[in-house]
Amino acid sequence: MPRLFLISHASTPAQQHVRFPADDPLSERGRRELDRATPPVVDRTITAPEVRAVDTAAALGWSATVEPALRDLDYAKWSAVQMGSVAEGELAAWLTDPMSAPHGGESVVDLIARVGAWLDTFDESPERIGAVTHPATIKAAVVHALGAPASAFWRVDIRPLSVTRLNGRGERWTVRMG
Repeated sequence: MPRLFLISHASTPAQQHVRFPADDPLSERGRRELDRATPPVVDRTITAPEVRAVDTAAALGWSATVEPALRDLDYAKWSAVQMGSVAEGELAAWLTDPMSAPHGGESVVDLIARVGAWLDTFDESPERIGAVTHPATIKAAVVHALGAPASAFWRVDIRPLSVTRLNGRGERWTVRMG
């Protein structure tokens, strides 16, 4: 039974300024968070390809392999844009319809499918895997693991450096928060 520890990257300027992420570096706040972090004990480490995830993994002392399936949601034309600058109707559509992608990137449904396909590749190995990724990617993993509707994506809150644990059992996953 694989044990997957999904760790959300440390804080970034985009999070502090309520912007959609681009390939942001960690903020000073994020670096301070990492000074207090204690990573789980794992057998293997992987990371999303973005700078904020790679830098978080390195600060945790992990020499992690990049896993493209862990990349952040593609926000396309909204990348680096302040949430308040997005047309209200577009933002409302995106926040209420998981199939919507008014930014021209990936929909929530597409993200859940991508992350779910990746989770479905795990075998019965008892390996403990540490994975540094993004809040959206972790939310998609939780929704997939629970078999919840895509609309549940917006009901999951993932903080910087939080650890979400998924335990695999056959084709099923259980979620342990905290």
